[in-house]
Amino acid sequence: MEDYQPHKLQEEDDSDSAWLTTFADLSMLLLVFFVLLYSMSTLDTEKFSETFSSVTQALQGQMDKISTSRITQEEAGVLIDQVMMRRQIIESQRKVFAEVKTLQTKKGVEGLVSANFEDGVITIRVPGDVMFRSGQINLTPKGVQIITTLKNFFIQHKDQTIKIIGYTDNVRPSSKSRFKDNWEISALRAVSVLRQLLKMGIESTRLTATGLAYLNPIYPNTTNEYRAKNRRVEFVLEKRVMGQ
Repeated sequence: MEDYQPHKLQEEDDSDSAWLTTFADLSMLLLVFFVLLYSMSTLDTEKFSETFSSVTQALQGQMDKISTSRITQEEAGVLIDQVMMRRQIIESQRKVFAEVKTLQTKKGVEGLVSANFEDGVITIRVPGDVMFRSGQINLTPKGVQIITTLKNFFIQHKDQTIKIIGYTDNVRPSSKSRFKDNWEISALRAVSVLRQLLKMGIESTRLTATGLAYLNPIYPNTTNEYRAKNRRVEFVLEKRVMGQ
Protein backbone atom coordinates (compact mmCIF):
# COMPACT_ATOMS: atom_id res chain seq x y z
CA MET A 1 0.00 0.00 0.00
CA GLU A 2 1.32 3.38 -0.93
CA ASP A 3 2.02 5.83 1.82
CA TYR A 4 -0.23 8.84 2.01
CA GLN A 5 1.70 11.86 0.73
CA PRO A 6 -0.20 15.09 1.38
CA HIS A 7 2.58 17.21 -0.14
CA LYS A 8 2.12 15.31 -3.42
CA LEU A 9 -1.60 16.06 -3.45
CA GLN A 10 -0.83 19.73 -2.76
CA GLU A 11 1.57 19.81 -5.72
CA GLU A 12 -1.12 18.29 -7.95
CA ASP A 13 -3.68 20.92 -6.79
CA ASP A 14 -1.21 23.71 -7.49
CA SER A 15 -0.48 22.23 -10.89
CA ASP A 16 -4.19 21.95 -11.73
CA SER A 17 -4.87 25.59 -10.80
CA ALA A 18 -1.70 27.09 -12.26
CA TRP A 19 -3.44 27.68 -15.58
CA LEU A 20 -5.82 30.13 -13.88
CA THR A 21 -3.04 32.68 -13.35
CA THR A 22 -2.05 32.56 -16.99
CA PHE A 23 -5.70 32.63 -18.07
CA ALA A 24 -6.42 35.63 -15.83
CA ASP A 25 -3.47 37.60 -17.17
CA LEU A 26 -4.41 36.75 -20.75
CA SER A 27 -8.04 37.75 -20.17
CA MET A 28 -7.07 41.10 -18.75
CA LEU A 29 -4.55 41.75 -21.52
CA LEU A 30 -7.26 41.03 -24.09
CA LEU A 31 -9.63 43.33 -22.25
CA VAL A 32 -7.09 46.17 -22.26
CA PHE A 33 -6.40 45.49 -25.94
CA PHE A 34 -10.08 45.88 -26.81
CA VAL A 35 -10.27 49.03 -24.67
CA LEU A 36 -7.40 50.51 -26.70
CA LEU A 37 -9.17 49.54 -29.92
CA TYR A 38 -12.26 51.25 -28.60
CA SER A 39 -10.32 54.44 -27.89
CA MET A 40 -9.22 54.58 -31.55
CA SER A 41 -12.53 53.75 -33.17
CA THR A 42 -16.22 54.51 -33.03
CA LEU A 43 -18.24 51.71 -31.44
CA ASP A 44 -21.84 51.20 -30.48
CA THR A 45 -21.84 51.85 -26.72
CA GLU A 46 -24.79 49.53 -26.09
CA LYS A 47 -23.19 46.64 -27.96
CA PHE A 48 -19.88 47.24 -26.19
CA SER A 49 -21.61 47.13 -22.79
CA GLU A 50 -23.41 43.89 -23.72
CA THR A 51 -20.14 42.31 -24.84
CA PHE A 52 -18.38 43.31 -21.65
CA SER A 53 -21.26 41.94 -19.57
CA SER A 54 -21.02 38.63 -21.43
CA VAL A 55 -17.31 38.39 -20.68
CA THR A 56 -17.95 39.17 -17.02
CA GLN A 57 -20.64 36.47 -16.76
CA ALA A 58 -18.38 33.93 -18.47
CA LEU A 59 -15.70 34.55 -15.86
CA GLN A 60 -18.03 34.19 -12.87
CA GLY A 61 -16.56 31.85 -10.30
CA GLN A 62 -13.01 32.75 -11.25
CA MET A 63 -13.17 36.43 -10.21
CA ASP A 64 -11.49 35.82 -6.84
CA LYS A 65 -8.42 34.45 -8.55
CA ILE A 66 -8.56 36.98 -11.41
CA SER A 67 -8.81 39.86 -8.93
CA THR A 68 -5.27 38.99 -7.78
CA SER A 69 -3.93 39.58 -11.30
CA ARG A 70 -1.97 42.67 -12.23
CA ILE A 71 -5.13 44.39 -13.53
CA THR A 72 -8.21 43.72 -11.42
CA GLN A 73 -11.79 43.74 -12.60
CA GLU A 74 -12.36 47.02 -10.74
CA GLU A 75 -9.33 48.64 -12.37
CA ALA A 76 -10.48 47.48 -15.79
CA GLY A 77 -13.89 49.03 -15.17
CA VAL A 78 -12.29 52.33 -14.19
CA LEU A 79 -10.12 52.20 -17.29
CA ILE A 80 -13.15 51.66 -19.51
CA ASP A 81 -14.98 54.58 -17.85
CA GLN A 82 -11.99 56.83 -18.41
CA VAL A 83 -11.69 55.84 -22.06
CA MET A 84 -15.39 56.41 -22.68
CA MET A 85 -15.29 59.81 -20.96
CA ARG A 86 -12.21 60.79 -22.98
CA ARG A 87 -13.93 59.89 -26.22
CA GLN A 88 -17.00 61.90 -25.25
CA ILE A 89 -14.83 64.94 -24.49
CA ILE A 90 -12.99 64.66 -27.80
CA GLU A 91 -16.23 64.37 -29.77
CA SER A 92 -17.66 67.35 -27.90
CA GLN A 93 -14.53 69.39 -28.60
CA ARG A 94 -14.66 68.43 -32.26
CA LYS A 95 -18.06 70.14 -32.50
CA VAL A 96 -16.68 73.26 -30.79
CA PHE A 97 -13.76 73.27 -33.23
CA ALA A 98 -16.23 73.26 -36.14
CA GLU A 99 -17.66 76.48 -34.70
CA VAL A 100 -14.14 77.91 -34.44
CA LYS A 101 -13.68 77.31 -38.18
CA THR A 102 -16.87 79.30 -38.78
CA LEU A 103 -15.58 82.02 -36.44
CA GLN A 104 -12.48 82.39 -38.64
CA THR A 105 -14.63 83.62 -41.51
CA LYS A 106 -16.16 86.51 -39.56
CA LYS A 107 -15.49 90.05 -40.68
CA GLY A 108 -12.65 91.59 -38.73
CA VAL A 109 -10.76 88.36 -38.04
CA GLU A 110 -10.87 86.70 -41.45
CA GLY A 111 -7.38 85.73 -42.54
CA LEU A 112 -5.90 86.62 -39.16
CA VAL A 113 -7.11 83.92 -36.79
CA SER A 114 -5.94 80.35 -37.34
CA ALA A 115 -6.89 77.26 -35.36
CA ASN A 116 -5.71 73.74 -34.63
CA PHE A 117 -7.37 70.69 -33.08
CA GLU A 118 -5.42 67.87 -31.47
CA ASP A 119 -6.46 65.23 -28.93
CA GLY A 120 -9.45 67.25 -27.73
CA VAL A 121 -7.48 70.49 -27.32
CA ILE A 122 -8.36 73.53 -29.47
CA THR A 123 -5.65 76.11 -30.13
CA ILE A 124 -6.57 79.51 -31.59
CA ARG A 125 -3.63 81.57 -32.87
CA VAL A 126 -3.49 85.32 -33.51
CA PRO A 127 -0.40 87.09 -34.95
CA GLY A 128 1.48 89.03 -32.27
CA ASP A 129 2.20 91.88 -34.68
CA VAL A 130 -1.55 92.42 -35.08
CA MET A 131 -2.18 92.36 -31.33
CA PHE A 132 0.79 94.52 -30.29
CA ARG A 133 3.16 97.08 -31.74
CA SER A 134 6.81 96.10 -31.92
CA GLY A 135 8.35 95.87 -28.47
CA GLN A 136 5.09 96.91 -26.76
CA ILE A 137 2.75 95.12 -24.36
CA ASN A 138 -0.38 97.25 -24.77
CA LEU A 139 -3.06 95.96 -27.14
CA THR A 140 -3.61 97.72 -30.45
CA PRO A 141 -7.15 98.76 -31.47
CA LYS A 142 -7.13 95.83 -33.90
CA GLY A 143 -6.09 93.53 -31.07
CA VAL A 144 -8.99 94.71 -28.95
CA GLN A 145 -11.35 94.11 -31.89
CA ILE A 146 -10.12 90.54 -32.31
CA ILE A 147 -10.42 89.83 -28.59
CA THR A 148 -13.96 91.21 -28.65
CA THR A 149 -14.88 88.73 -31.37
CA LEU A 150 -13.25 85.88 -29.46
CA LYS A 151 -14.93 87.02 -26.23
CA ASN A 152 -18.37 86.51 -27.74
CA PHE A 153 -17.35 82.98 -28.73
CA PHE A 154 -15.93 82.27 -25.27
CA ILE A 155 -19.16 83.43 -23.61
CA GLN A 156 -21.12 80.96 -25.74
CA HIS A 157 -18.88 78.11 -24.55
CA LYS A 158 -18.67 78.48 -20.78
CA ASP A 159 -17.41 74.91 -20.42
CA GLN A 160 -14.03 75.85 -21.91
CA THR A 161 -10.97 76.86 -19.90
CA ILE A 162 -8.83 79.45 -21.70
CA LYS A 163 -5.05 79.29 -21.42
CA ILE A 164 -3.51 82.43 -22.92
CA ILE A 165 0.09 81.97 -24.08
CA GLY A 166 2.33 84.74 -25.38
CA TYR A 167 5.21 83.98 -27.75
CA THR A 168 8.05 86.02 -29.26
CA ASP A 169 10.79 85.26 -31.77
CA ASN A 170 14.39 84.60 -30.71
CA VAL A 171 15.63 88.19 -31.19
CA ARG A 172 16.48 89.83 -27.88
CA PRO A 173 15.01 93.26 -27.05
CA SER A 174 17.29 96.18 -27.87
CA SER A 175 19.46 97.70 -25.17
CA LYS A 176 17.12 100.71 -25.15
CA SER A 177 14.06 98.57 -24.37
CA ARG A 178 12.54 98.83 -20.90
CA PHE A 179 12.08 95.07 -20.90
CA LYS A 180 14.86 92.73 -19.81
CA ASP A 181 14.15 89.89 -22.20
CA ASN A 182 11.55 88.09 -24.35
CA TRP A 183 10.26 86.19 -21.33
CA GLU A 184 9.08 89.41 -19.76
CA ILE A 185 7.53 90.68 -22.99
CA SER A 186 5.65 87.44 -23.73
CA ALA A 187 4.35 87.15 -20.16
CA LEU A 188 3.14 90.77 -19.98
CA ARG A 189 1.44 90.45 -23.37
CA ALA A 190 -0.44 87.36 -22.19
CA VAL A 191 -1.48 89.21 -19.02
CA SER A 192 -2.69 92.18 -21.11
CA VAL A 193 -4.96 89.86 -23.09
CA LEU A 194 -6.20 88.22 -19.89
CA ARG A 195 -7.05 91.58 -18.33
CA GLN A 196 -8.93 92.64 -21.45
CA LEU A 197 -11.04 89.47 -21.30
CA LEU A 198 -11.72 90.09 -17.61
CA LYS A 199 -12.97 93.60 -18.45
CA MET A 200 -15.25 92.05 -21.05
CA GLY A 201 -16.88 89.72 -18.52
CA ILE A 202 -15.02 86.41 -18.86
CA GLU A 203 -14.81 84.64 -15.49
CA SER A 204 -11.37 84.73 -13.89
CA THR A 205 -11.65 81.02 -12.99
CA ARG A 206 -11.52 80.16 -16.69
CA LEU A 207 -8.37 82.15 -17.46
CA THR A 208 -4.62 81.66 -17.10
CA ALA A 209 -1.77 83.63 -18.70
CA THR A 210 1.70 82.33 -19.55
CA GLY A 211 4.68 83.75 -21.44
CA LEU A 212 6.89 81.25 -23.26
CA ALA A 213 9.12 83.71 -25.16
CA TYR A 214 10.84 81.93 -28.08
CA LEU A 215 9.95 78.37 -27.02
CA ASN A 216 7.80 76.13 -29.23
CA PRO A 217 8.33 78.03 -32.52
CA ILE A 218 5.97 76.97 -35.29
CA TYR A 219 8.63 77.91 -37.86
CA PRO A 220 12.43 78.02 -37.60
CA ASN A 221 13.64 81.49 -36.66
CA THR A 222 15.72 81.80 -39.83
CA THR A 223 13.93 84.56 -41.77
CA ASN A 224 12.01 87.72 -40.93
CA GLU A 225 8.83 86.11 -42.28
CA TYR A 226 9.20 83.05 -40.08
CA ARG A 227 10.06 85.11 -37.00
CA ALA A 228 6.91 87.17 -37.57
CA LYS A 229 4.84 83.97 -37.61
CA ASN A 230 6.41 82.85 -34.33
CA ARG A 231 5.40 86.12 -32.65
CA ARG A 232 1.87 85.18 -31.66
CA VAL A 233 -0.76 84.84 -28.96
CA GLU A 234 -2.46 81.49 -28.48
CA PHE A 235 -5.76 80.69 -26.79
CA VAL A 236 -5.72 77.04 -25.74
CA LEU A 237 -9.23 75.73 -25.03
CA GLU A 238 -9.94 72.61 -22.99
CA LYS A 239 -13.29 71.32 -21.83
CA ARG A 240 -13.93 71.61 -18.12
CA VAL A 241 -15.06 68.33 -16.53
CA MET A 242 -17.72 68.50 -13.82
CA GLY A 243 -16.21 68.27 -10.34
CA GLN A 244 -12.85 69.64 -11.42
